[in-house]
Amino acid sequence: MAQEILGRIHSIETFGAVDGPGIRFVVFFQGCALRCLYCHNPDSWEIKSGKEISSKELVENISTYLNFIKKGGVTLSGGEPLLQPEFAYAIIEGCKELGLHTALDTAGSVPLSVSKKVIDTVDLLLLDIKSYDVFMCSTVTGSNTALDFAKKTLEYCESINKPVWIRHVLLSYYTMNEKLLEELARYLKDFKCIQRVELLPFHKMGEYKWEQLNYYYKLKDIPPTSNDQLKKAEDIFKKYGLIKG
Repeated sequence: MAQEILGRIHSIETFGAVDGPGIRFVVFFQGCALRCLYCHNPDSWEIKSGKEISSKELVENISTYLNFIKKGGVTLSGGEPLLQPEFAYAIIEGCKELGLHTALDTAGSVPLSVSKKVIDTVDLLLLDIKSYDVFMCSTVTGSNTALDFAKKTLEYCESINKPVWIRHVLLSYYTMNEKLLEELARYLKDFKCIQRVELLPFHKMGEYKWEQLNYYYKLKDIPPTSNDQLKKAEDIFKKYGLIKG
């Protein structure tokens, strides 16, 4: 039986369809060290907020959905699950005892010394690389170490053949930049562990949360990613064999 650990979560989604293969039970963890300009859950940033729950209680809750998610699985998202590594590990172990596929949705924004145990255990990483340019990554996330940690996370996954889905948000005037997209695609093209690349259009669905929290929302005048922009970005990644079609 997996060890019982206390942790904090932001929310759960019982029938997720976009955070890994199949229908999934998604656990959104509380706490994130990054301050992404486009974050749609800024209420998940503070780790001391949210709901305290034990890993045992959470896995028991997950088990009641077994008939619905047995062909999909469980995804740990956030916030940043790797800020609570022991809690994340205990949930993954509990899900494995139930025979469930597990995925970790992460920006890889912690050192490998913290994340390695979780990465070794989970079945799939959904790795969000904010930008392959150090300055742009820092601008978007507010962190000078986010890119370095994300690269080390991906390179470690390659060394242990851990399946990875790459995620990248397309933000006009920031990451929606053909030169930066070319650089990222060139970096990613030789990784054998990458099974999929998902280019995510920027949307404004979380803007109201910034207002509720009295946070300054820098992207108020930035439009959502257009279909033309998405196609342009996809064409770059298709050229490097990272997106099929």
